[in-house]
Amino acid sequence: MPAGERATVHMFGVLHSLRVERGLPSSVEMDVPPEGVPARAIALDLDLPLESIEAVFVNHTAFGLDHVVLPGDRVAFAPFGTPGPHRFCLGLFDAGREGRDD
Repeated sequence: MPAGERATVHMFGVLHSLRVERGLPSSVEMDVPPEGVPARAIALDLDLPLESIEAVFVNHTAFGLDHVVLPGDRVAFAPFGTPGPHRFCLGLFDAGREGRDD
């Protein structure tokens, strides 16, 4: 399959550990349709616990799970637990709040 139809996906922290414990890779290449797919759907396909994901980085920018991932994107799922000041610098605070009512 051409590289433009795939996205590279990484898992960080406890999400990485969860995949390793299951004997699965913590980095994968996934097929993505031309119109894209929400990061939430990718997380579900990878059997990641949504309640543990604070944000998804897409091409080095933090977003919520509703962000659409396009072919060729570089994706990384970040769990809750990143220390305070780093959360703001990385954009996790705002990304983790997207789509939540709190």
